[in-house]
Order: sequence, then structure tokens, then C-alpha cells
Amino acid sequence: MLADLGHSAIFISLAAAIYTFVASLIGIRTLKSDVAGGRRWVISARNATFATLPLLLVACGILVAALILDDYTIDYVRRTTSRQTPIQFKITALWGGQAGSLLLWNVMLSAFLCAAWWQKWEERALMPYALMIGSFTQIFFLYLTAVPEDPFAPAQILVSNGNGLSPLLRHPLMIIHPPMLYLGYTGFIVPYIFAMAALMAGRLDDGWIRTTRRWTLAAWLFLSLGLILGGRWAYDVLGWGGYWEWDPVENVAFLPWLTGTAFLHSVMIQEKRGMFKLWNMVLILLTYLLVIYGTLIVRTGLLSSVHAFAQSDIQWLFFGFLAFKIIFSAWWLFNRADDLRSQNHLHSLLSREAAFLFNNFVILALSAVIFLFTNFTLLSELFTGQEYGVGPDTYNVATGPLFALLLLLMGIAPLTMWYRTSWQKLGNQMLWPAGWSAVLVIALFVGGIRQAGALVGFWVVFFSLSLILMEYARGVHARVRSKNERWWTALSQLFARNQRRYGGYLIHLGVLVMAFGIIGTEFFQQERQLFMQSGDVATLGRYTVRFVGASFNQVDDVNSAIAHLDIYDQEGNFLTSLFPHTDIFNNGEGMTIPDARSNLIEDFYIILANWEGVSENSATVRMFLNPLVNWVWFGGWIFMVGTLIAGWPDPVDEKVVVATRRRFAQASGD
Repeated sequence: MLADLGHSAIFISLAAAIYTFVASLIGIRTLKSDVAGGRRWVISARNATFATLPLLLVACGILVAALILDDYTIDYVRRTTSRQTPIQFKITALWGGQAGSLLLWNVMLSAFLCAAWWQKWEERALMPYALMIGSFTQIFFLYLTAVPEDPFAPAQILVSNGNGLSPLLRHPLMIIHPPMLYLGYTGFIVPYIFAMAALMAGRLDDGWIRTTRRWTLAAWLFLSLGLILGGRWAYDVLGWGGYWEWDPVENVAFLPWLTGTAFLHSVMIQEKRGMFKLWNMVLILLTYLLVIYGTLIVRTGLLSSVHAFAQSDIQWLFFGFLAFKIIFSAWWLFNRADDLRSQNHLHSLLSREAAFLFNNFVILALSAVIFLFTNFTLLSELFTGQEYGVGPDTYNVATGPLFALLLLLMGIAPLTMWYRTSWQKLGNQMLWPAGWSAVLVIALFVGGIRQAGALVGFWVVFFSLSLILMEYARGVHARVRSKNERWWTALSQLFARNQRRYGGYLIHLGVLVMAFGIIGTEFFQQERQLFMQSGDVATLGRYTVRFVGASFNQVDDVNSAIAHLDIYDQEGNFLTSLFPHTDIFNNGEGMTIPDARSNLIEDFYIILANWEGVSENSATVRMFLNPLVNWVWFGGWIFMVGTLIAGWPDPVDEKVVVATRRRFAQASGD
């Protein structure tokens, strides 16, 4: 009965989305001859959109209740939970499988659309087109949920217990990591909708950018958080001693983040100089298409991945939808190409506009390389009949120089001026940071670091970090002198008076701190695997490990093998005990949970490498020494704080948005 109600709620949501599309289309056509009648249709379309969210929430609530109550008459419940599954993971099973995750995707998309229509209703010129474009995407995903991937499909066989959730999903970070990615994905649909609405309506100034700036930043923040949490999850669960392996699912989440980053930088040029209009349209279109493509990869298992938990045959529906959106968007871009030409042009290659443009070129080059390598197995099979993959080392070699160039531009760009910058002035500003960064790198070389790539990377990080800190220092010094403020007050006022600028610098600071940790881990990680018996001693780096023994434990549906290892320093002083373990679930699947001694310098990280070889007196252990890895997580938190500051409502900017809306309203005769 409840399953039928949930299924009906999804179908009614689909019907409401179809009505929104039709009513908005009629409203667009009617507005040309009957303004009042057209607006009635548009209002009706908007109200239909508002009806989808509560209906989808009802369906979502029913599915969660079925998961908690072990209703195995529903096939999705049977496949994703068991009676022994802890209740918190029964709830997260909502996104532990194909149909449930698509339902959650629809809920988030509907929530974003409803919020956008509620908050941006004043955008009368864009709203009819936005409703039509948004509802079309919503129809596609609701159709997937209602028909081929029905979360309420009845079970073909009656069972007394379910299969249980995949062990890799039974981790605290999986409670928040997938929803953050989905929020990032669905959030990026909003700026695409308004960009296409601006193309169709012919409103090609920066009004649509101001309308969607905070939506874009919110989506970018959610996707950033999802990527960082995903890296931490991989570090804690997958058992290969790292946080990033260039896995296809990692890559397809990273790609829209890259193009979204380029878009966020590029729109500032359009706002300040009226340039890059076509460029910005292309960037947001690419971001939208990569969001859909990423959803395709994750939801269909088209590419083999340790992160993919769904297999499906709906890829042809995705390909058809992608093809249509590419043709539709490209036609409108071509149709409005003349109107998108910038009135202003670059006056100098040494200017802030040029620096942002170079930054975007590098980001797009990175995106192209990662996209090509990610799909290399598909392309090789298509053209040669054989599958050939690209390993992490190839990714690192190809992307390393591009990332270094991006970090370098991150430090130099804030020093440039609009229109043109003096070579002499720029050189003088960079001289001392370049010098002391070189001194630090020489000190590292003298201290024993000989890897050329690492030394170059550290110099770039130190150099760009110095330039950003100098920007803060200049601003604080100027306020201390002119306002006689204390330095802390002056710093807080910098953020209060120019949130976007100094919040952006903080984001860059977080990225550089993360880069510092990544360089340390990638170049200096040490690894060792060996079979140990009770009393055996092994060394790695400056640590000595003594294997004490292993024990076995069972809780609910989990059988655990737990190793006990004592850790000592080089002088033989006891430091701590580590207890890595391997969990085997009743369905036969396993999960490796490491243990680590962590500080800002390094992680000493141990896993059990072979469940079958574990006894009370012996086990195979794999040890990793990961220098600077915790700087990655520390930099991530700085990054998040900077994004929140940059995206926080700015009263001055809000006045500009209100003035823009009034200008549009007057132009429309409202």
C-alpha cells in the first residue's frame, strides 16, 4: 500500500513537471500577444513546480520508512538493507543503490528549482524560459525514477532478510559525502538554466550572472566539500594508503568542479569589463554537460570504478538526453553569437583580464586531459577492439605541470591591474617572494630533498603563498595607518568591506595548503608490506613496529579481524598502539579499516592486507608513511571557510542586484 503511494507520488511529480514545461511554453508564446494571459500561464507553471517538491519528499519519506521497517516486498529494500544493518545505515541506504539515489537526486533538483523560482521571481523577462528549461531536465530525471529505475518496484521473490548495504558505504562519511556531491551536481543546473534563459530571451548583459552568482558559489561549495569528504573516505576505507587514485568516478566529479571554477573566475571579467560573454556561456554549458555525464558514469557503471555502486542499462537514455542538450544549447549559442561579442577587448597580455583568461585556458587543458584519460578505455575499445587503461602515474605526469602553472597564476593574478600592468611594477612585487621562496627550496635541498619535481612544486607553493599573504598584509597595513585600527580589527574589516576579494584569497590560500600536502604525499610516500608473526619487528622511516597478535570479534552481521601493533621511535621509545582491522559481512563482502598515528608532519598508516592469512599469532600488514597528508585536510577547511565568506550576502552587491532588477522591470513595462 505504501509502495503504491510512493510510486504514485513520483508519477504525479512527473505529470506536474510535464505540465510546467507545457504551461511555460504556452506562456512564452502568449506573452507576445497577451501579456496578462501569458503571465497567468507562467504563474501556473511555477505553481506546478512547487507541487513537485512535497510529492517527492513524500515518496522519499515512504522509501526511508520501508528501509527502516525491513519491507522486503520492495526490491530496493531487499537489495540494500538487512535486518542486522544499523538504523543509521538503513537511512543512508536511500542513496546506497541506483533507484534510491536517483530519487534523492530528484528531491535535491526540485528543491533547488523551487528555491530559485521563489527567490528570483522578479526576473520576469527570464522566468518563463527558465521554467521551461528547468522542467525539461526535471522531466528526464523523474522519468528515469518513475519507469526504468522505480524505487518501489516489487520484489520478485519473498525473503525474510535482505542482502545488506555494501560495506564500502557503511562508513560515517558516506552519510554526508554522496548528498554533498548531489547538491553540487543539482546546484550547477540553476546557473545553466538562467544562462540558457538569457540566451533565449536576448538578455545578454551580466544580469543573469548576478542572478545566479550565489547559486553557482553554493553548488561549487557543495561539490568541493563532496570531493574532499570523498578523498577522506577513500583514505579511511579503500585501504590503498591514499586519498586520490584518478578513479573514473573521482574524475567525473572533479571535471565539473574544474569548469565551474573557471566560470566563477571568468564571470568577474564580464561584470567588470563586459568581456568574455560567449566564453562564460560556453563554460556554464560545459559544466552542466559534465554534471549530466558524471551522473551517467556513476549511475550506470559504464566505466569500472571502486566508487561505483550502481549498474544499469539506462546509459542510452543519458546519451540521448546529452545529445539533445548539446544540440539545443549549441544552436542558441550560435544564434546569439553576434550579440555575445564583447565591446571591450584585451589591451595587454599583462593585465588582470589576461591573467584570468590564461587561468581558464589552463583549467580547460586540465579538464581535456582528465576527460580523455578517463574515457580512454571506452575510446580504445571503440577504435581498436581492446581495452587500454591509463594509470595514476600517467595522470600525474600529464597534469602535474598544468597544476603547477595554475598555482603560479593563482599568486600572480592578484598583482595585475585592469587594462594593463607595468612589467617593472609586477617584477618588483614578485622579486622578494621569489627570492625567499628560492632560499626555502635551497634549504630543503641541503636538508636532503633531491626530487626535482618536489622542489619545483614547493617553490611554486611558497611563492604564491607569499604573494597572497602580502596582499593581506598590504590591506591590513593600509587600514592600520589610515584608520588607526588594530591589526585584527583591520583584517576583519578587509573581509567585511570586500568579501569576494579577500574570501577568494582565502580560498586560494586553502588550495595552496592542500597543494603543500599533496606534494609531500605524492613524492615522499613510503610503503612496505610483509608477513609478521607475534613478536616480529619491522621498520619504516623513523618508526619501528612490533606485531603483538590478532583477535577476532563479531557484532551484528560483521566479523572482524583486529591486529595489535605497538609503535616505537628510532630510540626505542613507545609511541602508541595501532589496531587496524578487516570487517567481513554476512553477504561475503569485506572492508579494510586502517589505523594511523597522525600529526602535522606525517601519518604512519597500517592496514591488514589479507583476511584469509590472519590468525591469533600472524598476519600480513601493509604500512604507509604519508608525509604532510594532514595538510590536505587542513587546507580543505581553509578552503571551505573562504568559500563561505566569499558567498555571504554583501549589502553593496545586493543593492546592485536590486537596481538591475528594477532596470529590467522598467524595460519590460512593469
